[in-house]
Amino acid sequence: MKLVLPPFTLEHGLSGRLAWMTAVRLVFLTALLVATAIFYLGGELSQYPQSMRMVWITIGVAFALAATYAAVLRAGRGLLFLAYAQIVLDQITWTTIVYVSGGPTSGATSFYAFTCLVGAILVGVRGAALAAGTGALSYALLCAGFVLRWILPPHDQPGIKYVTDFSELIYPVLVNGLGIVVVALLAGYLAERLRVAGGALEEATQRAEAAERLAVLGRIAAGLAHEIRNPLGSISGSIEMLRESSALSEEDQRLCDIVRREAERLKNLVDDMVNLSRPRPPEPEIVDVARLGQEIVALAQRSDRSGTGDVTVEYDGPSSPVTARCDGEQMRQVLWNLVRNAVQASGAGAKVTVRLQTRARQVVLSVDDQGPGIPEDAKARLFDAFFTTRTHGTGIGLAVVKKILDDHGKFGARIDVESPKAGGASFRVTLARA
Repeated sequence: MKLVLPPFTLEHGLSGRLAWMTAVRLVFLTALLVATAIFYLGGELSQYPQSMRMVWITIGVAFALAATYAAVLRAGRGLLFLAYAQIVLDQITWTTIVYVSGGPTSGATSFYAFTCLVGAILVGVRGAALAAGTGALSYALLCAGFVLRWILPPHDQPGIKYVTDFSELIYPVLVNGLGIVVVALLAGYLAERLRVAGGALEEATQRAEAAERLAVLGRIAAGLAHEIRNPLGSISGSIEMLRESSALSEEDQRLCDIVRREAERLKNLVDDMVNLSRPRPPEPEIVDVARLGQEIVALAQRSDRSGTGDVTVEYDGPSSPVTARCDGEQMRQVLWNLVRNAVQASGAGAKVTVRLQTRARQVVLSVDDQGPGIPEDAKARLFDAFFTTRTHGTGIGLAVVKKILDDHGKFGARIDVESPKAGGASFRVTLARA
């Protein structure tokens, strides 16, 4: 799984768009009722009882549906289904308006294209396609009904206003159908562009916020690193000298080991904070990653948990040189952080494997552990600074890894993560082969 910020989903902001479109629909239907009564029926409502009855019923049903939409919106469930239902029901509403306002040649056929725009606004390309399909089908069925005499013009309107001959319907059918398709395509295209742009904007916003957090961290780390490192160095040196004393009891030796281990943990934390807040640009060179992997494994085997046999760290790969183009020191930091993270995530008796594989133009370094795995809801934030799934984690080590590999992206580097449901995790670093 490549961890990138996903673009907008269909449900992203859908509640707000539905509420906005419901309000617009009510205003539009009210204006449509007035326009149909005054401009089409000429204000002589008593002369067109059947037509006006249909208009009133249609508009009344539409208002009732709007109330239903509002209730569903308040519940906050089934919003995507609600959006699709609105699109279909709107096209059916326009078909009724088209029927009472001139039939296949009515100017109200433009409302089909209007719903294509609404569908694109609500759910993107799928909404525009659904609106186009529903509108075209409704209009085609209406025209077929008039031609086959399944549908007759309203009894209270002059039949001359309605075109029911097949030869005369060919042109309006083709023009209206083409208009619906063109508007749907344009609306869908624009909606897709806006969706992608919205995702890019959100990603840029996330990156800006992350950069701001790192800037704050940088100022803090710069002030604390020097003040913490000097005392830690003194503590570590003093403990090493103290441990060499033959007068120490076994309990004293154990306490010294605890102090040394905790001092080393604090040193690693300070180093991670400095590396994250003030990273240097990578300086690519030809690096023997096989040797690098073996050195990191040897170092990890002497760490606290591996050295006592609690967690086993192994190297699986070629012993002969395998070269890649990267910054050697930064890649050492990446691999060490991944191994350290894997050891911390593993239980007693587990094994961590550093695996090296070669491809035609790539080198893949993977760190596999047998821990509990990564929860599905944590995968998207796994490399965020200060985010951790462990109770005692700081959430900095993996953020350093991501930052270094992002900087190596122009050299063909990337990181992918897999975590099966059965447990365990695999962090794969892909580098360009030298």
